[in-house]
Order: sequence, then structure tokens, then C-alpha cells
Amino acid sequence: MKWVQSINKAIEYMEKHLTEDIHCEDVSRYVHISSFHFQRMFNLFTGMTVGEYIRKRRLSLAGEELTRQNTKVIDVAFKYAYNSAESFTKAFTRFHGITPSQAKKGNELKSFNKLVVKISVEGGTIMDYRIEKKEEFRLLVYARMFTEESSEKGIPAFWEEYYRNEVYKKAPGYLGICAQEKEGAGEFMYGIGCDADDVKEIPEGFQIINIPSYTWAIFKCVGPTPDAIRKTWEDIYREWLPGADYELIPDFDIENYLPGDNTSCDYVSEIWIPVTEKR
Repeated sequence: MKWVQSINKAIEYMEKHLTEDIHCEDVSRYVHISSFHFQRMFNLFTGMTVGEYIRKRRLSLAGEELTRQNTKVIDVAFKYAYNSAESFTKAFTRFHGITPSQAKKGNELKSFNKLVVKISVEGGTIMDYRIEKKEEFRLLVYARMFTEESSEKGIPAFWEEYYRNEVYKKAPGYLGICAQEKEGAGEFMYGIGCDADDVKEIPEGFQIINIPSYTWAIFKCVGPTPDAIRKTWEDIYREWLPGADYELIPDFDIENYLPGDNTSCDYVSEIWIPVTEKR
């Protein structure tokens, strides 16, 4: 329930500030959740990014305003945080299928209403997981910085690049590691790599990340990637975290791709999240 309440609280905040220069970091800070985890949670519950929601709501409201008499396109553009009439017209036309000038003449517009996220109980999901305490360990990673907006397409492309450019020959890549972004940075680190003990020397372009001692909730994902991973993440946020005796520590999370055919229906991978017992 906490996650749903947080999303609805965030939506209310966005609605109040649609005419201001707001970003995901502002919204996540308001609901006291790390930017990365909030963006992931919002996307899993709504099917869109925070940026997409803000953009669609602004353009929907802008369309309504342009149907009123004596409303200037440039005034509406500035009101909804566009820097120029040209950029506003381009975005408006992509969303509505008509130009702002055509909207002023009474042509048909598209509407995108405010979201309200609700819990729909359809039966429990059986999740295989274990709680495991691990001492500090080191990971060797080939890393890159991502924003919330760029991560959805950027991370799969990063994996493709890792194999296309044969980076894997320097060190095996069976782990995907997300590291908590610095406060206000708007970016997070994503690394592809392995246990540091798997290699003798640090290859060029790689770095060592020290993972502190944590209690981990480790979830079993069965099925081809990335679908099985995404479905398990959805179940973690929608079902496990709201009802578990643990809460998330938003520092790191790890996706462990075990040996096998990752396109097979019985392929097994894992999601590791650091947790602490609820007080």
C-alpha cells in the first residue's frame, strides 16, 4: 500500500507543478524515495516514465486552453515550460496529430487525464525468494551513467554494445549492477560485470565497486530475459514489498544472470535487493 500511496502523492505533486520546471528528481525527493527506484516503480505501475506523464498532461491541458478565445500559442507554450513556439508546436503536433493553430480553429484534440493508481486484487503471486546475509564483497564492472529517461532503452543497448564490441573477453558479464545516484545528480550508475575474484587484474575500462555488508532478498526469476526480470521487478514492487516484513535499502540492486540459455522458458536468473526489517 505504501508504494501506491507514494505514487498517488507524487501525481498530486506533479499536477500542482505542471506549469513549472519539474523533473523526476524533484518528484522523488518530495515522496522521499531515491530517484532511480521511484522512476522504476512509477514505470512498473503506470507503464510510462515520469517525464512522459508530465509531458502528456501538459500537452493535454495546453490543447484545452487553445480552444478558448484570444489565447496565444506562444503564451500557452511558455506556460507549459516550452522555451519556444517551435518546440511547443513540434511536441503538440506529435501528441494531438494537429498543430496548435489547427487546435484554435476547433479541430479534434486528444485528452490525457490525471492518473489515479489503485490496487486491484486478483489473487496472490507465488514468489520464490530467500533472505541471505552477505559480508562486504567486491564487483568488477564496466560502467556507464544513465538518467531515468535514458535507462529504458539505454541499458539494453549497453548490454548489446558489451557483447558487440567483445568487452566480455576482458571480463565475464553475468551481473547487472545499479548504484544509487548522488543526491540531486539526476543520474545513476549501471555496470555490467562479475565478482572481482574472477579476474587477476583490472582490465582497461573497468572499475571495482565495493558492496557493503547487507541482508539481501534474492528472488528467483524463471523464463527468458528480459521479460522474466521485468515481471519479477513488477511483482516485487506490487506484491512483495507492500506485504513483507522488510523494506528496501535504495543503495544497490543486482541482477544475476546464471549460466544457461537466456531465451529458454525455464532459464533461471536472480534479482538481489538489500533490505532491512521494518520497525
